[in-house]
Amino acid sequence: MNTLFTSTDEQLVLKALKGDKKAWFSLLSRYEKSVFNYAVRMTGNSHDGSDLMQEIFVSVFNSLDSYHGTGAFRSWLFRIAHFRCMDFFRRKKPDVGLDEVPNIEQIPELTTGSTPETSMQDKQSQRQVRALMQSLSVNQRLVVELKFFSQFTFEEIAQQLDVSSNTVKSRLYAALANLKDEALKYSMEVDHA
Repeated sequence: MNTLFTSTDEQLVLKALKGDKKAWFSLLSRYEKSVFNYAVRMTGNSHDGSDLMQEIFVSVFNSLDSYHGTGAFRSWLFRIAHFRCMDFFRRKKPDVGLDEVPNIEQIPELTTGSTPETSMQDKQSQRQVRALMQSLSVNQRLVVELKFFSQFTFEEIAQQLDVSSNTVKSRLYAALANLKDEALKYSMEVDHA
């Protein structure tokens, strides 16, 4: 059995720091899908998501020697992802709207549907989630992304965002209230269509 697949993240980091390219690519492959999904949900489209993912992994590679193994590698990686995401939004034009976001069909399949009907329902659900996520402020979107999609604890999110757990909770509850309002508006628009 290949030891790169059974190695811990920390072992792969140590090997990568010693110049082992296979170890680095193993780390990449472990986190590529989750980082890509994070980036797409945060940016709202696959093109920007792919660019953001590349920026995240370049930053991770350049900072790899600063990872000391004191916490989970995954948490450390998503903290870097958070900073790169904030940089992305600082650079982004403030007037880019949902009309300019490509359709979900342009994103590679993130789930596998067993039938055309299931696939269509998945695409509709993904489209709704992306539209709802884009209606949130960046801070609220980050908390929802990290809590529900990346499944971090409140404490881990607080550490990544450098805020208190109570701040994380209040952002999450505000986001959930906003999502509920937006979902209600969406369902009313669908009913009237």
